[in-house]
Amino acid sequence: MNCDDYQDAALRTARAKDAPDEFMHLVLGLVGEAGEIAEKVKKLVRDKNSDLDLLDRDDMAAELGDVLWYTAVLANFLDLSLNDVAQRNIDKLADRQRRAILGGSGDHR
Repeated sequence: MNCDDYQDAALRTARAKDAPDEFMHLVLGLVGEAGEIAEKVKKLVRDKNSDLDLLDRDDMAAELGDVLWYTAVLANFLDLSLNDVAQRNIDKLADRQRRAILGGSGDHR
């Protein structure tokens, strides 16, 4: 499945773009799902000495899927193809690697 196929499939379960406050719903949903991943990692650190062998990978896959769903639907809300978003990110990282500036911070390196 390519990214745009996933985006099309995700949109079958999304609210209408013109639903009240849909942009805020999508942004907050994305942040919330990412927060659920962080919470699971926090508990791994707190309760399991950061032992990655004890990480529930099925649970993480489910949460990552939720992040992907919100990303796909939010991209559509902004009239962006998920394929294009993914390609732009790969191109940006390849450019940074070519210029030896993968480390550091800031969007415009």
